[in-house]
Amino acid sequence: MSDKADNNAGAFWLSRVKRGKKERQVGEQAALSVIDEARTPVAAAQRFTITVEGAGTATCYASERVLVALERAQGFGRLKGLPRKLPVGCRRGGCGVCRVRVLSGDYQVSPMSRAHVTEADEAAGIVLACSIYPLSDLSLRFETPVRADAADPETSQL
Repeated sequence: MSDKADNNAGAFWLSRVKRGKKERQVGEQAALSVIDEARTPVAAAQRFTITVEGAGTATCYASERVLVALERAQGFGRLKGLPRKLPVGCRRGGCGVCRVRVLSGDYQVSPMSRAHVTEADEAAGIVLACSIYPLSDLSLRFETPVRADAADPETSQL
């Protein structure tokens, strides 16, 4: 690192210190808070095994969407039993392409389109892989996506 860069960094920190003791204390407390949060068991990197029926397994972290873990596993060749490329669309619960049926395990659901997963579907374990986070090991099977207009009998009869 050059002397000029060292001087700039030193001037930055010196200016922060000169702003006052209160800001320094708040900054220190915030830093300690972040460190404490990183040490909690919830923030620890919990890993779960996602088993896709007839295709293989993936490792998924508690803070990661299941679809992301499946994409990574497919990239590493761990989902060789899939008959086609992993179904991926919007990645945020809007398109319904990544519909799966959870056969076993616990998960947390983030918002997803009711046009693609009804409340009855969700009660039966059908969710979007891009909208769930594992709370335990999961076993799942890919389901055929349902078109939004096919779900509404009035528009599908046109």
